[in-house]
Amino acid sequence: MTTSEDARTVFLLAHTGRPAAIRSAELVVQGLLAHGIGVRVLAEEAADLPLPPAVERVEKDAPGCGVLDGCELLIVLGGDGTLLRGAEFSRASGVPMLGVNLGRIGFLAEAERDDLDKVVDRVVGRAYEVEERMTLDVLVRDNSNTVYADWALNEASVEKAARERLLEVVIEVDGRPVSGFGGDGVVCATPTGSTAYAFSAGGPVVWPEVEALLMVPISAHALFAKPLVTAPDSVLAVELRHHTRPGVLWCDGRRSVDLPPGARVEVRRGAVPVRLARLHHAPFTDRLVAKFALPVAGWRGGTH
Repeated sequence: MTTSEDARTVFLLAHTGRPAAIRSAELVVQGLLAHGIGVRVLAEEAADLPLPPAVERVEKDAPGCGVLDGCELLIVLGGDGTLLRGAEFSRASGVPMLGVNLGRIGFLAEAERDDLDKVVDRVVGRAYEVEERMTLDVLVRDNSNTVYADWALNEASVEKAARERLLEVVIEVDGRPVSGFGGDGVVCATPTGSTAYAFSAGGPVVWPEVEALLMVPISAHALFAKPLVTAPDSVLAVELRHHTRPGVLWCDGRRSVDLPPGARVEVRRGAVPVRLARLHHAPFTDRLVAKFALPVAGWRGGTH
């Protein structure tokens, strides 16, 4: 029997607009409660989920603040957008996030929908490890004044606001200019984000164990507009030229702010990482092949 001294609580975050997420949430809740582990959810989502009275409902007073107090784990059920939403809660609280992918690719997820029983068993047995993923701290400056601050797990992207116009920028690394061009924008990413927007823009895939920052131009009209990989302690900057049209900054595709001509966006390694719960020791190479369904038939391996 569980006592108050060893009581355990798991926070559950689900994409309540997906029938698959609702059913998955029901299975996870049933499994955890059956083993004496408490479950907590946001009150605003509780009405959309088939939850028994034993599930704790809490109000979200501020993004990620307080609602995960006392929780050992955050389980997130959904696609990439829901997982990034979960990362906001995880970073603010320090509670590790365990993602279950209900979407298409889900590189942040540790399990798939068919693994729900295994997920519950691993949580019950505390059979998971926690790793930290690098984040980005992002500042927007206008005339040397800081006008906006944010963070990102995957990427901070500076993009054009008007579809029919190019965005004229100058990119900088460690206080020195690298190149200027017109294009759709620039993606600054972490290794975690290298398989997201940066990948779509033509950037390299970077293994999560590699500590580095990426800068990837988006559809640039320039002779030199190649993806750059810099040291993890580098400071990247994207400056909008004064004569260009306004732009917009997106952090993880979830939070945005308008950028006037002449604005400067600075990106550096984040002070606070996101903690991810890991169930598997499979190499990232295997995950990459599985997620993108890469053609590896005929591989023979090394000589044994």
